[in-house]
Amino acid sequence: MLPAQRRDELIRVLTTEGRVVAREVAERLGLSEDTVRRDLRDMAAAGVCQRVYGGALPVSPAVADYAVRQGVAVENKDRVARRAAALVRPGSTAILDGGTTALAVARALPPDLDATVVTHSPTVAAALAAHPTVEVLILGGRLFKHSVVASGALLAEAAAGVVADVFLLGVTGVHAEAGLTTGDADEAATKRALAARAGDTYVLASAEKVGAASPFRVLPLEDVTGIVTDVDLGEPAARALAEAGATLLPAP
Repeated sequence: MLPAQRRDELIRVLTTEGRVVAREVAERLGLSEDTVRRDLRDMAAAGVCQRVYGGALPVSPAVADYAVRQGVAVENKDRVARRAAALVRPGSTAILDGGTTALAVARALPPDLDATVVTHSPTVAAALAAHPTVEVLILGGRLFKHSVVASGALLAEAAAGVVADVFLLGVTGVHAEAGLTTGDADEAATKRALAARAGDTYVLASAEKVGAASPFRVLPLEDVTGIVTDVDLGEPAARALAEAGATLLPAP
C-alpha cells in the first residue's frame, strides 16, 4: 500500500470510527504497527490528527486562532450559547471563559438579568459593557493573543479571590477518552484555576469540538457538572460521552 493510500485509509478510519488504534489498524491493513505509527506522526505534524497513546484522535478545528474561529460553526455556537446563558441565574456570580462561544454566551444573556460575571476575556467584558444590570469583573494578566484572554501567574493570583456559583468553560476538544482538552499548556492551567473557583463547571461544546482532541488536558470528564452541546445525543461521540459518565445538556 502506497503512503498516500495509507493516509487516506487512516483518515477514513478517523472519520468513520472517531479514533485510530495503531495495533488494530495495522492488523486490519496487513501493515507493521511501526508503519502506522510513523504515518500518524506525519499526519499529526500536518495537523490532520491528534496523537494519543496507542493511536490518534480527530484534531479539533477550534485550535485555530481567534480571528479564524470567529467564522467557524457560528450557528452551532449560538445554539450552545443560548442554552448555556440559562445557567447564569439571577443574583448569581458566574465565571465566563474566553473564546468565541463564550462571547456568544455574553450576547445571549437576558437584558434584565441581574448577576455578576467574572471574566479574563477583554472581548467578553466589552460585550457586557452595554448590559444594563450585569456587573462585570475583569481578571488581568499576560494577554494570550491566540485566544485573546489574560493568563499566567497574575491571572491565577487574581482568580484565587473569586468565589463563583458557575463557570462556563470553553475548550477545543471534548472526547470520552481524552477528556476536555485545549491547544496550549498555560491556557489549560488557567482554565483549571478558574474551574477551581466555581461550585459548578459546565463545558461549552459546539459540534465541531465533540469527539475531537487537542494536546493539553484541562480536566477529566468527571470534574465537570455537565456538557452543553448541540450534537445529536444519538451520535456515536455523544453516546461515548454519556457512557463515560458525562451529563449532556442538549442545545436545540
